[in-house]
Amino acid sequence: MQNNKELEHQKAERTVIDGLWNIHVTSDSYGSRQQYYAHMFEQYKLYVESADRISARRNTANTFFLTLHTIFLTGSGFALASRNTLQSLNDWVIFFTLIPVIVLCYVWWRLIKSYRQLNTAKYRVIGEYERRLPTSPYWSAEWAALGKGEDPKLYLPLTHIENYIPLAFALLYVIGAIGLIL
Repeated sequence: MQNNKELEHQKAERTVIDGLWNIHVTSDSYGSRQQYYAHMFEQYKLYVESADRISARRNTANTFFLTLHTIFLTGSGFALASRNTLQSLNDWVIFFTLIPVIVLCYVWWRLIKSYRQLNTAKYRVIGEYERRLPTSPYWSAEWAALGKGEDPKLYLPLTHIENYIPLAFALLYVIGAIGLIL
């Protein structure tokens, strides 16, 4: 008997297959088989390129948030370097300064999760394309070479690491605020 995870995977795979291929358009009805496969391969190349662009946008977003937090921490460091600033801070100022940076951490974490979900879907579509191509370097071979992401010593997906960065900043802010209040 199949477990729920396998059934969900099969359902998701079926959804990709049903959404990708136009059942009215076959290699026989397309004009010529050669033209059909040439156009399919061209679409495949464009789609792989779009997956790479998503990764580039994710990196840009990470750089943006990392820069924002670095600026905030640098500004906080300069402000706290003055003993007068420390003496004039009350707990409410610290608390209300903490809220927006924690929200920024949450937005960053959520954006990473969103990009991960989008890339997962894109790679499923790429995998379906590759089932109809002579080879499957991107989906099957590369993923198999990386142990399907199950052995962190062999391969640890970047998004797994990325998830901890906003959480680390949030923890740093909370600890810093507690330190200032106490």
